[in-house]
Amino acid sequence: MSGIVGTANIGGSAATPRGAQPAILASAATGIVGHIERLHGDIDSIFGNAGIAPEMAGMPTLQLRLASFITLFEEAARRTSQDNFGLEFGNQFMPRDLGLWGYAAISAPTLGSALETLVNLFPYQQGSSFLRCVKRKDGLLRLEYQIVAPDIVARRQDAELSLGMFLNVIREACGTKWAPEEVHFEHPRPQAWKEHEDAFDAPVYFSQPTNALVFRTDILGRSMPARDLQLLAVMQTCMEQLGPSSPAADGLYDRICAAIRMRLPNGYPTLEQIAHDLRISPGAVQRELSDHNVTYKDAVETTRRNLAELYLQQRQLPLTEIALLLGYSELSAFSRAFTRWSGTSPRHYRRVKTGH
Repeated sequence: MSGIVGTANIGGSAATPRGAQPAILASAATGIVGHIERLHGDIDSIFGNAGIAPEMAGMPTLQLRLASFITLFEEAARRTSQDNFGLEFGNQFMPRDLGLWGYAAISAPTLGSALETLVNLFPYQQGSSFLRCVKRKDGLLRLEYQIVAPDIVARRQDAELSLGMFLNVIREACGTKWAPEEVHFEHPRPQAWKEHEDAFDAPVYFSQPTNALVFRTDILGRSMPARDLQLLAVMQTCMEQLGPSSPAADGLYDRICAAIRMRLPNGYPTLEQIAHDLRISPGAVQRELSDHNVTYKDAVETTRRNLAELYLQQRQLPLTEIALLLGYSELSAFSRAFTRWSGTSPRHYRRVKTGH
């Protein structure tokens, strides 16, 4: 089972060639039309704002722009007034609904090989993102997931539905009562966070470096009930032919921005820390940023500003907590920075955006 265990770095991601738009197979949206209808949402309006036709959702070989896919779920949550839309959708999403990727996983002989299959084929399922297994010092495994595209800032719904999907893959082998030891989300704690603990039947921690399911290794040898090595081989071949991105593509700029975002809650990240996380030299980080006509300071400030605008629209988050999440030791420092970026104070920005 050691093949599924990676190291704690940003590597192993599905990157996207510079200038290309990261994509995702549309099977990841299987069933969303019906889910929106059950919540009395306006299908045409939600899909229209995401730039996707409703009939595209769920098509097994169709590629959607990842940004449009993420917007679809954020819009669905907003327009149905169901803040935990992604959580609910992921909780009922079965592995077979994932199409080629899901069938490949459940066709593996053991749960360990099923997770290894998910990780290895992920670059063909979704671009500018990573999925990996990391073994913690205490022996527990972390199945980690994160989008690294720096321009996709609001992505909470996708994170919650994705971990729900992965939970149900594990439950294929372990039964519907199985629960992880912990669940981690990168976004701040939402208002109805108790529903997350109910959905996963586990402690849930927010504002974490990555999204992750944490579990014991003793389940990896369990048999998958639908194991079928011939089907597994067919699904792997199909995904390699149809997947949206190449695992070998260069996505260093996205990885730098993702590393900055992960480090911010612990304070202003230094160039040396980011280089260490990515296992490259500080000079390599600076050269990559220079190729994009930005300095390291610019990259940090842009990441902070994008996250600040997102967090300020979440009324349950106190301004002091937002400041800490963005790496500021004091609220006054955050307020000065935000005023410099936007020409208005954080409180005024929140009032305009939310009415509160």
